Amino acid sequence: MRTGPQRYPGASTAYWYQDNYPGSPMETNVVLWHSTEGTALPSYGGGVSAPNLTARPDFARERMVWYQHFDFDVSSRALRNLPGGVETNTLNVCQVEIVGTCDPATHRRWGSTPHLYMPELPAWAVRDLGAFARWARTEHGVPLTSGLTFKPYPSSYGANGVRLSRTRWTAFKGHCGHQHAPENDHGDPGRFPMSAILAAAKGDTVDLTPANLRAIAVAVLTADNIIDNPNAATADDNPYVSLETVVRNLEIIARRTEKRVAALEPVTLTDTQLAAVADRLAAHPALTDALAEKLADRLAARLTP
Repeated sequence: MRTGPQRYPGASTAYWYQDNYPGSPMETNVVLWHSTEGTALPSYGGGVSAPNLTARPDFARERMVWYQHFDFDVSSRALRNLPGGVETNTLNVCQVEIVGTCDPATHRRWGSTPHLYMPELPAWAVRDLGAFARWARTEHGVPLTSGLTFKPYPSSYGANGVRLSRTRWTAFKGHCGHQHAPENDHGDPGRFPMSAILAAAKGDTVDLTPANLRAIAVAVLTADNIIDNPNAATADDNPYVSLETVVRNLEIIARRTEKRVAALEPVTLTDTQLAAVADRLAAHPALTDALAEKLADRLAARLTP
C-alpha cells in the first residue's frame, strides 16, 4: 500500500486536510476528474468534501496551479459513498478538482470573467492536466486510458447512461469523471477533453474521430464568429449544431481561406519538398482523388470558351 511518491511535484500543501481526515490507504489505479463549478479555490467545508488535489488556472501565466489535500494513495472525500453500497472514495481512486465549470449556462453567465469551461479548455490547461496524468502513470501505474463517454452537461447529470455499474466501477482502471461514479448523480466535468489530455500525457496527437472532427469544426466556426452557440455539442447524441450547418459554414471558411492564400507570395518548392508532398498524397488516396477532381474542374473551367 502507498508505494511511490505521494506528493505531486510543485503542488502546494497550504490546504492540507489529511491530518483532520486521515482517510484509507490504497494503491491508486484510477484518476477521477471533477469541475468545481466556481472560479476560486473552494474551501471544501474545511476538508469535509475535499479531493486529493485541486488544479486552479493562472490565466496570466497560462498554467495550472496545483494544491494537494491528501496523499495520492489516500482516499479523499469528494464522492458520495453510501453505507453498505459500493465503495467510491476508497476504491483506489485519486480525485482531482479543476476550478471552472462544465455547465454551458454558467459559462454564458460568467461571460468575460476569466474562467475555465471544460469543453473548451485552452491548450496550456490540457498540457498541464496531461502532465499530471503522465506523472500518475509513471509513478503509480495509472493507465493512460479511459474508454468512457464524457457527456455534455446537463445531460451528464443523474441517470445519464454512462454511469458505471457496481461491477464495472470495481473493475475499472484509468481515467473517468464524476459523471461515471455509481451512487452519485453529479454530471461534472461534462464534455471533458479526456482524449486530448491523455494524448498530451503520451506526447501523442489526438485521433481524428468523427466526434473530434465535429468538435474541431464547431470550435473553428465559433472562433471565426460564424456561429454563436456556446452550447454547441460535438456528440452525435446531443447535436446542437447539425452536420449540415457545420459543412455549410466550413465552406464559408474555405472561401475566406482561399482569398487569404491567394494573397500570399508564391513559394518555390524544392525537389525534396515536392517528393515529401507526393509521399503524403500517396498515403491518402482519397485526398489525391479529391485534389485531382478539383484540378480537373479548374482546367475544364479555363479551357471552356
